[in-house]
Amino acid sequence: MTAPRKITSFDIAELAGVSQPTVSRALRGSPAISEETRKRIEAIAAQLNYKVDKNASNLRSQHSNTLALLFFEDPSPDDSQINPFFLSMLGSITRACAQRGYDLLISFQQFSTDWHKDYEDSRKADGIILLGYGDYETYRGRLEQLVAQGTHFVLWGSSRDGQPGVTIGSNNFQGGHDATRHLIDRGRGRIGFLGDASTHYPEFFARYRGHEAALQAAGLASDPALQADALSNEADGEAAASALLSRGVPFDALVCASDLIAIGAMRTLQAAGRDVPGDVAIVGFDNIPAARLTRPPLTSVVQDSRAAGQMLVDTLIGLIHGEAVQDQVLPVHLEIRQSSGG
Repeated sequence: MTAPRKITSFDIAELAGVSQPTVSRALRGSPAISEETRKRIEAIAAQLNYKVDKNASNLRSQHSNTLALLFFEDPSPDDSQINPFFLSMLGSITRACAQRGYDLLISFQQFSTDWHKDYEDSRKADGIILLGYGDYETYRGRLEQLVAQGTHFVLWGSSRDGQPGVTIGSNNFQGGHDATRHLIDRGRGRIGFLGDASTHYPEFFARYRGHEAALQAAGLASDPALQADALSNEADGEAAASALLSRGVPFDALVCASDLIAIGAMRTLQAAGRDVPGDVAIVGFDNIPAARLTRPPLTSVVQDSRAAGQMLVDTLIGLIHGEAVQDQVLPVHLEIRQSSGG
């Protein structure tokens, strides 16, 4: 008896009426292949019980068929040290990788390490998704090094002119504007902003600029005394709210650059005897799961984490395959709950 002949991609190509390279591209999820052709090829492959030999494919293409997801340390309410919003993106990134036939390598990095050098000569991954970056003015130099060494990477953040690499992010300006407009529509006229409002933290800065634009459009003055710096953690939110209270300036609402800041601020205000939303209405940003559990539940600007994960993966794979890709901005919307008087 002789063993049955092993099915190859050439057999599938003959039955599908296409070339063997087309079969290879279709089975690895290349966007260059139409959906109709890809489905026809996948159906034939399934009928023949054909399995892609990843080792052989990777050897020919010099690709690992693996993407790396790098989280960066970030103060958080638990021991994960990962921003809760980024955790919400993990599922969609994993799902998108599986759909495109890629494995996902998840790595937790500290800002103090030389993480940007780890992928220069290694074959660990074909490209990197970067989530979180702390002080952008410090981080930018490492992005420039990634570009110089030819690393394929995509960054979640705020797109800026001349920024190294490709950025996917939410419309932070619109989110800050809509949050402030919402509070104005509810009769609030002394609206503060908690969050770093500088180029060191461009996402927060864009939210602040949106906040100011909404005030200006409504004919309300922007008072510097109503802004307090805070990074994305509850402790900073508590400290920022305490700073506003200590200044003695009146305020009846707060736009917070993240939900964690808002949760910390709410705790401080309530401890000081300020009713939320009666005395001070509050809006956060990110719509993390904890936003629904605060008392009162927190109104928040929603970022589309599912679409974000899919777009990060698709854009990175496009880069790897030499396709033209560009920065993308995702829309946001407001989830209204009781903290803003909704």
